[in-house]
This record gives sequence, C-alpha cells and structure tokens, in this order.
Amino acid sequence: MSPPLRRLAGVTLALLLATAPAACAVPTPDEEPAGPGAVGGAIHTDVPDTIDPHGRYLIYLHGAIIETQGRRPTHPELGVYEYDRILEALAGQGFQVISEARPAGTEVPAYAAKVAAQVRRLVDAGVPPKRIAVAGHSKGGMITIGASSLLDLPDVRFVILAGCFAGISRVRDIPLSGHVLSIYDATDRLASTCAPLFEQAAATGEGPASSEEMEIDTGHGHGAFYEPRDAWMVPMVDWLKAGGEPAP
Repeated sequence: MSPPLRRLAGVTLALLLATAPAACAVPTPDEEPAGPGAVGGAIHTDVPDTIDPHGRYLIYLHGAIIETQGRRPTHPELGVYEYDRILEALAGQGFQVISEARPAGTEVPAYAAKVAAQVRRLVDAGVPPKRIAVAGHSKGGMITIGASSLLDLPDVRFVILAGCFAGISRVRDIPLSGHVLSIYDATDRLASTCAPLFEQAAATGEGPASSEEMEIDTGHGHGAFYEPRDAWMVPMVDWLKAGGEPAP
C-alpha cells in the first residue's frame, strides 16, 4: 500500500454512522434494466462483459451504513438510505451505472484500487475517459478520493458527496487527478468542505485538472444524500454530462 493511501485509510469514520436496525437486504442481479423512463441506462454490479464505447459510465459508491445494515438501512437521525432508488435515478439519466453493496469492513485503499482498475478496464475497451465518472457518498467519497489519487486520466470526472471529514485537513500528499466536484450540505455535522484537500494537492503540484465545490442546504445534513434529491442529483448530473458529448 502506498503511503498516501495508507494515510487515507487512517481517516476515521468513528462518528459517521451509529448502529441502527437494518432493513432486509434486497438481492440484485448482475444487471437489471433501469425501469420506466430510462434512456439507455442500466445497473451493473461490475464492469459489464459487453462495453459500449459510446456509453456514459458512472461508478457509484455508497456510504458505510450499507456495508453493515443491508441495501435499505435506517439511521435513527438521518433516515432511510435509498440506495436502489439512487441507482435507478442515475440509470434513468442514461448512465451505465456500476455499483455493488460492499461487504462489511471494506478497506478504503483496497476498494479504491478496485475502482481504479474498473476505470482502466473501461478505457482499455475504448470508452473515452471523459465519458467515465466516479461518484461516492461519505465513505464512498473517501474511496472516490483514493481512486482519483491512483489514476492519471485528466478527463475522468470524480464527485465527492459529503466525503471530506474533519480529518481530511491532516491528510497529506494525496495526489488528485481528473475533474473533481465536491458537494456537501450546509447542515452536515459530519462532513463539509474539501477545500483543504484541494489546496494541499495543488500545493504539491499534483492537483486535479479542475476542482469545484457546491454547498447545498436541504436541512437533512449528512442524510441529504440518502435519497436521490434534486438538490444534489440535478447539479451533479448536469456537471457530469458537461464533460462529454450528448449520449447518442
């Protein structure tokens, strides 16, 4: 494990998600249609065997609570995490969505390496990097940071959804690549701005091709991203689609 990712793994999530009763997990096939209103999108648990080089691919990384409580967990303060509804909404926007419910105890550096490998598989199959994106919430946002640090593809897009915690200011020498967007909620007591991450990356000369940040205010705090709310979904999708030609 490289020193930067070792430090990334050390950023604590101890205050992130308290124990709460979990809803029953819902099994998901390797690939399923996006449902009514989909425009060429689908949901996959891994890079599909048949890759359309003209498709638009989005790797979505959920928060830590799903690792321990299943696909539709309930947090006592933040509410129900509607993981499958988020995937369906993204696929409904025409994305080939790649996402799996990670097992409990998943290590950030190891999974970041897996995501980076998925991106490379798409590129090797002929997908232009500008049509590939990685987006992650909370712990998924930390994995997104790790994947960005492992790749050197300036056209890939990365979205950090409430993934920068207080400890991020103490994490040093994390290189970033691609175009990076941070979105966080003004009422979030757990995660906030990624400015320290962007600043230290730029100071080392290993900053991303571009970095942007958006503060939303839903009143739902860290749980703002538990549902496919327009407050974050609309600007994220618009930003992602601005990175490549319109889907055919």
